[in-house]
Amino acid sequence: MDLPVMPPVKPMLAKAVHEMPREPGLHYEPKWDGFRCVVFRDGDEVELGSRNDRPLTRYFPELVDLLKAALPDRCVVDGEIVIVTSGGLDFDSLQLRLHPAASRVRKLAAETPASFVAFDVLALDHADLTGEPFQRRRHVLEGVLDDSLARVHLTPMTQHPDVAQDWFTRFEGAGFDGVMAKPGDLPYEQDKRVMWKVKHERTADCVVAGFRWHKDGNGIGSLLLGLYEGDGRLQHMGVASSFTAARRRELVDELAPLREGAMEQHPWREWASFESDGRRVPGAQSRWNAGKDLSWEPLRIELVAEVRYDHLQAGRFRHATRLVRFRPDRTPDSCRYDQLEEVPPAELTALFSEVRA
Repeated sequence: MDLPVMPPVKPMLAKAVHEMPREPGLHYEPKWDGFRCVVFRDGDEVELGSRNDRPLTRYFPELVDLLKAALPDRCVVDGEIVIVTSGGLDFDSLQLRLHPAASRVRKLAAETPASFVAFDVLALDHADLTGEPFQRRRHVLEGVLDDSLARVHLTPMTQHPDVAQDWFTRFEGAGFDGVMAKPGDLPYEQDKRVMWKVKHERTADCVVAGFRWHKDGNGIGSLLLGLYEGDGRLQHMGVASSFTAARRRELVDELAPLREGAMEQHPWREWASFESDGRRVPGAQSRWNAGKDLSWEPLRIELVAEVRYDHLQAGRFRHATRLVRFRPDRTPDSCRYDQLEEVPPAELTALFSEVRA
């Protein structure tokens, strides 16, 4: 492979904002909830690169021939791998594709084929386009991508903030992450947060059922959160993280009284995998990093935390939440699923032909 822009490429990133930016010259796109993927094509060679330099090609073999048909012979294209269902984007099915067994990958590729959404082009033929303004790169992408093929899409784009605000509201329930805003004169700057992302945020009161140590060993890295279902089972909802170094150390002392005897009556004491007998519990191996330590320490079920989250996926928080405050005025048994706001999925047939198939 010999391209003007060679792998690995660290994708351009975005800063989170809470309101839709409305500066002149901005271009708006939906924020997709999938695997970021930079496609490198040089003739018959196709490589799918992830944002953390992990090759994705072996996990999505059905995309290789599809992208050969949809892309020019020599190019580098930035986009997102998604799995589309009638109920929206299915991130859980995407995660299942990161499997070490090739036979399992082939089976899932046939049962739940992935789609590719293109939103930028970094190179074409012998030209490096990363120094060109985004509006120029978008024009080039529109001219070279064959999005008439099933499961290959050019991301919608608008320069009207009111349209972007409508997308932000209307497509949330379908698994969309929010809206991206990009200056039209923006070059492609690898690994820099030079775009904006507007994401949904809500709060929930959750049981603090355990924690994980920070990787440096000097404090609490994340809090394990749970909510009660109607049948009284405590389901693992996700984690609260992103603490400062000082706050990590403070949490060690704050949580210490809850560690004594925590496992004796803990509802997750018999877990064996991430999903066991319909219960969501912590401790599964990470699909992205097989060496990552996901062991956890239990806490007595006494503490309630208010956390800020963006949206739900398959009954749990899609991303790590942020701790707002502890709630000594709330009891754990009051932390139930019925407090959560779930948005019904929007109709996706206008965007994805595979939903209509």
